[in-house]
Amino acid sequence: MTEREILSQPAVWRQALELDSSVPAFGRRGERVLFLGCGTSAYVSESIAALREAAGHGTTDAGYASEWLPGRKYDRIVVISRSGTTSEVLAVLEQVPSGTATTAIVGVEGSPVAAAVDQALVLDFADESSVVQTRFPSTVLVLARRAFGEELTDLAAQCEAALTRPLPVRVADHSHFVFLGRTWTRGLAQEAALKVREAAQAWSEAYPALDYRHGPIAVAGAGSLVTLFGDLDSLLAADVRRTGAEVLHHDVDPLIQLALAQMLAIRLAEERGLDPDSPRHLTRSVVLS
Repeated sequence: MTEREILSQPAVWRQALELDSSVPAFGRRGERVLFLGCGTSAYVSESIAALREAAGHGTTDAGYASEWLPGRKYDRIVVISRSGTTSEVLAVLEQVPSGTATTAIVGVEGSPVAAAVDQALVLDFADESSVVQTRFPSTVLVLARRAFGEELTDLAAQCEAALTRPLPVRVADHSHFVFLGRTWTRGLAQEAALKVREAAQAWSEAYPALDYRHGPIAVAGAGSLVTLFGDLDSLLAADVRRTGAEVLHHDVDPLIQLALAQMLAIRLAEERGLDPDSPRHLTRSVVLS
């Protein structure tokens, strides 16, 4: 099931790019915007914030819904919740100051989160049956990039081609997985590491790429696989290889790099005799009693 949803991403992205939504899911130009989510949605929020500021659309922050407290003033708060039932997101919406616009990006129409905001962007066609999120977050990022002016016409076809190719590494050779990213791909790196933990119960980490040398590289060595998101930094790659670790970099769009990291997590789970459709200790949505 999870693998089918990973492979469905190109088709879902095409459908998303046909949307003509009037919902200001990524803020109106010039607004001061805060993006919030939990888990995967928090990492997606981080990536969107970096993309929005880089595109010149206005001051943008991101954070964890579970950690947010009222304080800084925003024109709009955007919450992301695939299920639309996340308890911490609902708690945030109860505390939003009067006069602040609220928007939600959800996978389920009529969900509590969708009902609690001024406007909701419902991506029900990107929703998933799996506990492990794959196509919903990537579709949110496709729409964010389009909203910020990127041309993504060929992205789906490129992803289809990439997903037909076998992974260039033997996952069985590795017990330690590291993902590194810069600017907006930092969120992708964190999301990739989470997929490995969720699906394969493996030791995985994520860091800002250039900060990796400032301590975390100390545990790299034989058995480590270090994946670089975004453009290849050949100097960083050389430093990592000197530890005995293997470096992996796919020369494709970062969202396709994420899809390939999702597949790596599935293959690793299979290698370990695990069912990625039934991740340990996890449910589709965290609903606190």
